[in-house]
Amino acid sequence: MIEVKVKTLAHYDVSFELPFYATEGAAGADIRASIPEKKSIIVKPGERVLVPTGLCVEIPFGHEIQVRPRSGLSLKSPLMVVNSPGTIDCDYRGEVNIIIGNFGNNDYVIEHGLRIAQLVITPVLQAKFVTTEDLSDTQRGAGGFGSTGTR
Repeated sequence: MIEVKVKTLAHYDVSFELPFYATEGAAGADIRASIPEKKSIIVKPGERVLVPTGLCVEIPFGHEIQVRPRSGLSLKSPLMVVNSPGTIDCDYRGEVNIIIGNFGNNDYVIEHGLRIAQLVITPVLQAKFVTTEDLSDTQRGAGGFGSTGTR
């Protein structure tokens, strides 16, 4: 298990637990909306908003945190994590904010304390990109966008 250092900001609600795993086998740690003055955020249809968490993190070098939707929130509400998975790089030290979009037809209220997303910590490899004149052949070749069929 690796350790992620967490710094709380002035608007972080200290009654909340830090990001946490809801079950023993969970891959993602739930993170809550921590809205200044414990207010709520109204998300209009088609709108995207930045939801504050009141947390900054120090991710170990060679890792990232992926911000992913919580399946229950995605199924039971019109809200989606827009840039899913979002990446928090190991050298970022600002507040963790979650980009949420409303894909429904009505306003949706994000309440202070809502478990808004989950954080998955993963190792990262960096590559050296080099130019070439030729790429190896494969059975698939340049086929994409459904070229292998649907059934």
